[in-house]
Order: sequence, then C-alpha cells, then structure tokens
Amino acid sequence: MSHSVHPYSHRLGILRDWKSRWFSADKKFRDFLQCDVLLREFLQKRLRGMYVSSIDIERSEKTMRVIIRTSRPGMIIGRSGEGATKLRSDINEFIKKLKLSFNQELKVDIEEVRSPESNAAIVGYMIAEGLEKRLPFRRVLKQMVDKVMANRDVKGVRIDLGGRLGGADMARQESLKKGQIPLQTLRADIDFAREKAHMPYGDIGIKVWIYKGEVFAKK
Repeated sequence: MSHSVHPYSHRLGILRDWKSRWFSADKKFRDFLQCDVLLREFLQKRLRGMYVSSIDIERSEKTMRVIIRTSRPGMIIGRSGEGATKLRSDINEFIKKLKLSFNQELKVDIEEVRSPESNAAIVGYMIAEGLEKRLPFRRVLKQMVDKVMANRDVKGVRIDLGGRLGGADMARQESLKKGQIPLQTLRADIDFAREKAHMPYGDIGIKVWIYKGEVFAKK
C-alpha cells in the first residue's frame, strides 16, 4: 500500500516516453540493453559537473543516436567542437571495450535545456555542488527551493537530503517542501531525480521532486 513508486516509471506511456527508444526481436536485445545501461553509467561519470539533465539513446537499423540534454552545452561541445569529437571517440572506444559490435554509425546530439531551475536532475546537481563546497545544508536547501519556485511553470517542489548532514556522527533525513506535489495523480507532470554529494565523511543522498502542473490532452 504505502510503497512509493518512481514518479517517472509511474507515468511511462501516459506522460513520459522511454529513455531508450529502439526495437529488437532477436538475440540482440540483451546486448543492446547491456550496452545502454553501461553506456549511461559511463556518461554520467564522464559528464559529472556539466549540468546534464538526461541521456537518451535511440537506435535504428544503421545508426545509434545518443541525445545529451544539458543546460551548459558549451562545456561539452568545447572550443570549435573539440569536446564533442573527443566525447564521440570515447563512446566508440567504450562500446568496443564491451566487445558488443553492432556495426551502427554513432551520432551524438547535444541539446540545450532552456530553464535549468525547473529540471530536477540539474537542481539535484546544484545542491550537491553546494554541499561539496561545505555550505550549510539548510541554507542550500532554502535557496534552491526559492530559486525553483521563482519559475513561472513550477507549481511545487520537494527536496529530501539523507546522510551525515553537517558532518554529524549520526545520519538523518531533512526535507523541505513548497507548493503542491500530487504524487498519485497520473496526469501531474512531476520531474524526479536522485543525486549524491560526495563528502569526505561519506555520501549525502539528494532527492528532488518538481511539479509543473497537470497535463491534459491537446484539443
């Protein structure tokens, strides 16, 4: 009854689309899935600090597209596209290392996120950044909630922190909520993300929920 469901998976096929978009009816399914999971983990480590909100993977018969959404595309693309070229070669090398040869041409698309303050993954990273700079966690929470609520399209926000907050010996949880977060309403557009702040005395877990109003079918 009281188990909390991931707001993203809860709305798959209703408001959300899959993060890996391809179809495979043969033995390749297992390899594609393994490649997608490991590639996502690799990119999340490789692009940490570059304000990445999501990594989508699309495959067709001959091409594989990796779509990276970020609020600071310039950091990834680099001067005259050097960063993007390096990233593409790194992804190719990583796939070769997995020994999963798909004979697919790799395309890397970098898209800009227009309002980073209303994106849960980027907000989560901003909080982690603040905590890693040893700022007081209550101030970081309050400032971030106010920043998020300043956006016109945001109706509510909730942020949870868990771990050795402020370097305390005993781990605990703190949360701050403003506005409304209707987690059971399926047409509620809720953006959710998890992040970790790597501290010298252990990690602090961060969860962010951002509610952007209800979505109705376009008439």
